[in-house]
Amino acid sequence: MALLPDSEINALMRAEHGDPFAVLGPHETSAGLTIRALLPGARSVTAVHARSGDPLAVLARHGDTDLFSALVPAAPARLGYLFQVDWGGHTSELDDPYRFGPVLGETDVWLLAEGTHLRPYEQLGAHLREVDGVRGVAFAVWAPHARRVSVVGDFNQWDARRHMMRLRRECGVWEMFAPHLMAGDNYQFELLFADGTVQRKADPFAFSAQLRPHTACVVRPLPAAVPMPKGRAEANQRDAPISIYEVHLGSWRRNHGEWLNYRELAETLVPYARDLGFTHLELLPVSEHPFDGSWGYQPVGLYAPTSRFGTPEDFRFLVAAAHEAGLGVILDWVPAHFPTDAHGLGNFDGTPLYEYADPREGFHNDWKTLIFNYARPEVRNYLVGNALYWLERYGVDGLRVDAVASMLYRDYSREPGQWVPNAHGGRENLEAIEFLRRMNRVVGVERPGAVTIAEESTSFPGVTRPPSEDGHSGGLGFHYKWNMGWMNDTLAYAGTDSLHRKHHHQKITFGLMYAHSENFVLPLSHDEVVHGKGSMIGRMPGDEWQKFAGLRNLYGYLWAYPGKKLLFMGSEFAQIAEWNANQSLDWHLLDRAPHQGVQRLVRDLNNVYRHFPALHELDNEGPGFEWIVHDDADQSVFAFIRRARDGTFVIVVCNFTPVVRRGYRLGVPVAGAYREILNTDSTAYGGSGVGNGTVWSDLVRWHGKEHSVAVDVPPLGTLMWVLV
Repeated sequence: MALLPDSEINALMRAEHGDPFAVLGPHETSAGLTIRALLPGARSVTAVHARSGDPLAVLARHGDTDLFSALVPAAPARLGYLFQVDWGGHTSELDDPYRFGPVLGETDVWLLAEGTHLRPYEQLGAHLREVDGVRGVAFAVWAPHARRVSVVGDFNQWDARRHMMRLRRECGVWEMFAPHLMAGDNYQFELLFADGTVQRKADPFAFSAQLRPHTACVVRPLPAAVPMPKGRAEANQRDAPISIYEVHLGSWRRNHGEWLNYRELAETLVPYARDLGFTHLELLPVSEHPFDGSWGYQPVGLYAPTSRFGTPEDFRFLVAAAHEAGLGVILDWVPAHFPTDAHGLGNFDGTPLYEYADPREGFHNDWKTLIFNYARPEVRNYLVGNALYWLERYGVDGLRVDAVASMLYRDYSREPGQWVPNAHGGRENLEAIEFLRRMNRVVGVERPGAVTIAEESTSFPGVTRPPSEDGHSGGLGFHYKWNMGWMNDTLAYAGTDSLHRKHHHQKITFGLMYAHSENFVLPLSHDEVVHGKGSMIGRMPGDEWQKFAGLRNLYGYLWAYPGKKLLFMGSEFAQIAEWNANQSLDWHLLDRAPHQGVQRLVRDLNNVYRHFPALHELDNEGPGFEWIVHDDADQSVFAFIRRARDGTFVIVVCNFTPVVRRGYRLGVPVAGAYREILNTDSTAYGGSGVGNGTVWSDLVRWHGKEHSVAVDVPPLGTLMWVLV
């Protein structure tokens, strides 16, 4: 039996051997089969036949090391054997991980190498497998510049010598099948960097992880694929009523200060949102993250639902419960950046593998985070695969992509000289643009009916226009884009004292200049009720009555305006305090009539919005909107028509002053009786009750129309009418 050089033995003992499969396990020789095992702490080791249990050989210790070896004469290369190990006080029987072949198939290696594997999560990470009748876990991790990678965990006392992995040089992936491991086992990858540094890292593809401050990953089965639920594709379309309730799961509601788990949220949050008439839930990021204060926007485990609220199976239960209730589920998704935590993606294999190397490209000064290197095919593949993972394996309906503007521009939040121009000398991040196009194209092809939504605050053209056939030109391919311009102008106007609104009239009218340039979502999101901005009700000027009337008026205007709707939790009942992610919403406020009224109005707005196609069917098309009054700055009154494809329409009037406008005349499209379907000043909502019921048109030409109506417009109120 050939002896190993001391240098190789020492490398094994120090966990510095870069090719352990070349040394450990079974190896054919002219004299028979040599079996070597590195078993730190073992007293003696015997190889026995895997089926019969008959002894094959007693392995001899090499000096005072933990390396054992034996020669089994005339044994076949594929001999199935087990080790019987005496640990000095107890014995165990275990399989040799080094007797199993490669984990990755040749096709997977090829696709991973070129960065075109649609579902890399099916191969990389930790997967429960059965190989040659032995159950265990197949591990694989991309770390091309590491000198050595081991999988460590409770199962091997976190000893990196026990499960040193095989490098597939063709794709830079280290892999190993570890027998006997099972679901629930904790693990990490330990990497030896080129400079001799040793670092433990979380698995980028882990399906579950420990609750912070612990950093280990947890072996879980790959979730089964979920077909697109019936009716969900139609509910996501451009002509559908989409009203989104945005939620931070950790602070929506708590039980004696403790988080609700996913199943408790399925029993409480889902029926609450359904009963208020929302069509979708949007969840702030649920990917595993180490810092509560990031609200999930600094994820470490992109493939792992956070363990704060339960297991991956529990999260699937929440999504399924939402679908059963007729609600879609949208996840906030963060492919723009990741935190610098040592166990995360940063400097993953001793090099800036996932991030740009140059801090002018790879470091966010605002958030102190690292920026994904979209020029690397493997990184793009990691992110595109993650998008499909949530859509296919958890059945979510869509992804709201965070911080798209920061991805599109290399000079985002940077001073001159602090950024690197692209290959053409420009400011656009061409690699990020290509990534977004590819991601949206793959989602469109592989998960038709699912949607992607861009949080994008610039005038970048074609965010919601399709990419070209090859995916390298055209629009970015998102289905929807947050209308940040509308949000900023509207909140600035609504926050202005009503006496001065006439000087800011254009903040309302300007948005219609571009309202149909993209497929918009109108967001009153979490970002608008935090960091000193106050709550929605707190933004409204005036005394308490005017604040509540102003908020109801704002919501009436929002639900009537072209675009899909989004409201952050708590705003639906006029939460007074600014959002605090560390505590529950102030549900006790619903003991007060004004808060009940706002909540009742939101429910009715959602129901009217869903019931009348004119309010949603042509949201993103010019024929869906027509001004009646856009120039009455002195009285701060706006009136417009919303239309459906079949020509039916809703007339909307908004009065942004606390003054009743008696006998206000409006031109109407056709003669007839008009029925009031919503009045934000109704006493049912806490208003003054100024209204009109049904009004009949007069043959009086007004606003370019042959017929008109004279109506009483309530103070700080929005009215909606339909033709009887």
